[in-house]
Amino acid sequence: MNTLLSVDQVLRGCRAATMTAGADGAAYGLIDDAAIAIKGDKIAWVGRSTHLPEDCQAAPSRDLNGRLVTPALIDCHSHIVFAGNRAAEFELRLKGANYEEIARAGGGILSTVKATRAANEDDLLAAALPRVDALIAEGVTTLEVKSGYGLDQETELRMLRAARRLADVRPISIRTSFLGAHAIPPDFSDRADDYIDNICLPAIDAAVAEGLADAVDGFCESFAFSPVQIERVFKRAVMLGLPVKLHAEQLSHLGGAALAARYSALSADHLEYLNEAGVAAMAEAGTVAVLLPGAYYTLRETQRPPVAHCRTYRVPMALASDCNPGSSPLTSLLLTMNMGCTLFRLTPEEALAGVTRHAARALGLTDRGMIMSGLRADLAIWDVEHPAELSYRIGFNTLHQRLFGGVS
Repeated sequence: MNTLLSVDQVLRGCRAATMTAGADGAAYGLIDDAAIAIKGDKIAWVGRSTHLPEDCQAAPSRDLNGRLVTPALIDCHSHIVFAGNRAAEFELRLKGANYEEIARAGGGILSTVKATRAANEDDLLAAALPRVDALIAEGVTTLEVKSGYGLDQETELRMLRAARRLADVRPISIRTSFLGAHAIPPDFSDRADDYIDNICLPAIDAAVAEGLADAVDGFCESFAFSPVQIERVFKRAVMLGLPVKLHAEQLSHLGGAALAARYSALSADHLEYLNEAGVAAMAEAGTVAVLLPGAYYTLRETQRPPVAHCRTYRVPMALASDCNPGSSPLTSLLLTMNMGCTLFRLTPEEALAGVTRHAARALGLTDRGMIMSGLRADLAIWDVEHPAELSYRIGFNTLHQRLFGGVS
């Protein structure tokens, strides 16, 4: 039996940036005068309109009048659930204080920890929704959310519960990452190992028991956790069957990315100080490089991540908002794409792949990120002629419509 007989809808007359290699090697996997057949929440067929299978011809169709269709956008690194803000630190940075100085003075992550611990689950959900809505308005259908502003078991789990609830009140897929190894709380000052033993590892166990974590993350930096300490967290994650991710080489080179690669991490993120050996290790492990230009911009960094090495070793490069109250108060993946091109010298095609195909891979998701038969019908329809316009414009949203599992 032909599986296309029950196609629910067909999008016609569009340009489809499939983000696949394409038989002819076309940039963006671009198909002109394309049609996309959708069955349920899946893509059933994609190709030139003139080749649309006969069994699809009678299905309800929409003429998109030449609009561009891409896979819906995926934000694969965010800290979008938190309380409070850190505008005061923004002013301090402008006066010359750097990220590490603010952190060592009790600001930075720890100031957000204080506010987040004081917020209940409903408060956290309500605070996150406007930020999530901003991403949805730009065509995002999948969002990763990290914990890490609790630094105690109760608040870490509360953050993850609030993150899960986002998918109950908005049409979006949520992936959660446990980030208990984000910072050392004041009550464990100079006792990072004790914090790992008494708070972080038991909280991972509790998160898994409650079904709240899809991955485990950590922050490997001189004022956060060492590679040795992060490895203990990774071992617990592996024992519990969870994949790992890592904030690595953002402000210094400690070998975190190579450690992540040894554990076949889904991704290593930030990476401004990553060296060629680390890139090679990531390539061997299949670990995605997640680049976060919002933090680079906000912190006024000058050392760019090693994009050329990533190209040479064919390490997939994703882009993400890193939405957080301190170093990247950013809720726009379109601006993130522009920053990726302008600040990191990515091409517009690399930027679009970074928020679709490679972002899906950074989350371990194989059912989205491209326009391909059998994948989710998570699509973005744009009022533009060419995909490069998505990275070219600054502060202008050209989204015409977003489809989440085939539904607008």
